[in-house]
Amino acid sequence: MYKIEAPFINGKFLYYAFIAGGNQILQNQVEINRINVFPVNDKDTGTNLASTIRSVIDNIKPNKSYKTTVNNIADAALMGARGNSGVIFAQFLYGLSRETKNKPIITLTEFAESVKNSIPYIYEAIANPVEGTMLTVIKEWSDFLSSKKEAIHDFKNIIIDSLAVLEKSLAETTLKLKALNKTGFVDAGAKGFVLFIKGIIDFIINRNIRNLVLDSHENISLIHSEEISHEEIEHRYCTEAIIKNINVSKAELQKILSKSGDSVVVAGSESICRIHIHTNHPARFFHELKDIGTITFQKVDDMVRQQEAVINRKWNIAIVTDSTCDLSQELIDFYQINILPINLNFGDNHYLDKVTIQPEQFYNLLESNAEFPKSSLINEQAFTNLYSHLASHYDAIIAVHLTSQFSGTYANSQKAGERISKEFNKPVHVIDSKNLSGALGLLVLKTAQSIEAGESLDSVVKTLKNDVAHSKIFVSVKNLKYMIKGGRVSRPKGIIASALGLNPVISIDEQGKSLLFGKTFSQEASLNKIYSHILKISEGKKIWNHIILHAHNPEGAQKAEEKMIQITGKKAVSIVDISPVIGMHAGNGAIAISLLFNN
Repeated sequence: MYKIEAPFINGKFLYYAFIAGGNQILQNQVEINRINVFPVNDKDTGTNLASTIRSVIDNIKPNKSYKTTVNNIADAALMGARGNSGVIFAQFLYGLSRETKNKPIITLTEFAESVKNSIPYIYEAIANPVEGTMLTVIKEWSDFLSSKKEAIHDFKNIIIDSLAVLEKSLAETTLKLKALNKTGFVDAGAKGFVLFIKGIIDFIINRNIRNLVLDSHENISLIHSEEISHEEIEHRYCTEAIIKNINVSKAELQKILSKSGDSVVVAGSESICRIHIHTNHPARFFHELKDIGTITFQKVDDMVRQQEAVINRKWNIAIVTDSTCDLSQELIDFYQINILPINLNFGDNHYLDKVTIQPEQFYNLLESNAEFPKSSLINEQAFTNLYSHLASHYDAIIAVHLTSQFSGTYANSQKAGERISKEFNKPVHVIDSKNLSGALGLLVLKTAQSIEAGESLDSVVKTLKNDVAHSKIFVSVKNLKYMIKGGRVSRPKGIIASALGLNPVISIDEQGKSLLFGKTFSQEASLNKIYSHILKISEGKKIWNHIILHAHNPEGAQKAEEKMIQITGKKAVSIVDISPVIGMHAGNGAIAISLLFNN
């Protein structure tokens, strides 16, 4: 057992104590989600705190030095913080690191002082601090430690005794905050902090290091709890970013953010800070923010979709996909489809596909920006965060993604799915669509309709896997300029082809790799080639449905729709502006047709 008989602590103790406290949050995140009603009833505080904890656990290692360890914990927490409570907790850790002297070991007195001195960091980070929340509980815990800081030989008992202070402060949050008083719940973020300290105290009393490694993270699920009535969400998107080298003060930045929404938090320093805000217009918000500093990371959560998962989910199987899935917003909303955006970068500026940059903005930048955009996969942590929230409320999760031949997104989703499946003891099925765009959209839509029809999980997954081989997409590229700029076509070949006026037709083969389907001398000819091929491969088969896609070319899409009605006898399920991630290579004016055959 790790003992703290000496009147000081070092880096290794801090590391293992943090793991112990973090385990308590991971094990109780479902319960923390359940009682989350403030500042927004979106039931994700446990998920957000768990994300912050995972970021630390996954990115730091034990170190003998207390100062080194607290710095590493603070840095990892700031980078991985999520949601209002996660950012506040990370800011507390940041203040702790800034107020800790550069020493390998510290005494109770020094620890108590660093905790007390970290409190202003939290309050200063929040545009409108509210008492009766995590803020109050941390402050009152700090006051208790400060009152006992001279008892340097009784470190262990003082930390143990602090639990009673925490629990009293936590219970009083129900009385201090009107939103909590209505429900009888305590503040969810404060509950998370108390559980964190409780985990540390349990470690001090009777845990050894090996137990921490072997601890189970399985969560008790309360997925069908409907204790909270629906409350209208004023600002739909929980929006966060990491900004480097900001050219205004943090106080000025808070004022700027407050004009775009509420729940504003600015954590960290001027050299690198993490911002949090609830807003209705993340794309507009980031456009206005781009001149403040370099935005190196963005995160946007749809709180309406999160709330639906808790109190208004239509079915008990959740559907997840990525932003290369092209469907109309009406269908996405009706079937409560969860979409994680692919990352896009124009030089140093970071965007989220379809979320913080819309197709119209994207194509304007594509024309005007000297640098060709780059896309990057969705990281594992983003999937872990989403799946942990969904697993708190659904019986199972089905995720369908763009072809693994184009991106590591599928692999990261699979890793996260395995992790959350173990934590929650629930099935998470991750499927490689071996396709993208409208073809992926059709697979997602058919899966949603199978769930709507009440089919079993096994039946839905089996049908989906079979449908993958029956989904097709054909893209008519208007010109080769963008494929040359993006490196999809070599410059010498591209220049020759462009000079000849060639318009390629791109498709996806059975393995999910891009395929040059044909070459013509005009877009009209390439579309005619696509129509002829669709007629040929449709013989003896029934088309389940189709989607028309376009890159800022609605007139061309309408003509394609008229032709496809003649071929299929039915209207397209969607006509949509193609995902910017796909459009960056197909280029402005491209037309695509996706279809799914019944198997």
